[in-house]
Amino acid sequence: MSGGPGGGGTWGARPSDVCRELLAALEASEGRRQRRKRDTTPDAIGLGIKRDLLERAVAADPEPGEFEAWLLEQCLAAGGAEGGVRAMALSIFEEWRLAQEAEPFREWLARGAPSDDAPSGKSPSNSSR
Repeated sequence: MSGGPGGGGTWGARPSDVCRELLAALEASEGRRQRRKRDTTPDAIGLGIKRDLLERAVAADPEPGEFEAWLLEQCLAAGGAEGGVRAMALSIFEEWRLAQEAEPFREWLARGAPSDDAPSGKSPSNSSR
């Protein structure tokens, strides 16, 4: 998929590249989760599902034009657990589309998704393209 769904961009990263960078961004989400005063078990479950999907996308390396179908396959394969997988797959697909269209988001991801919310002592891993 050269450019985004609207055809506005010319950025041509593969879904596996974006998913690798999104894995670094999950560290900040985990940092926020750990500081919350409420029960964060549901958050941890969602983040675990998202991390699993992202890791599988990196390993599978689907073609850009087939990424949405690949995510749908993951939802269908989840069977009874499809609800949580579908929610996280939609989130990943939205982030993929945002990376296609928004240069500042791409730049933030390329820098390793830096955040003050990342757990202390952990620096996000940065992948090179």
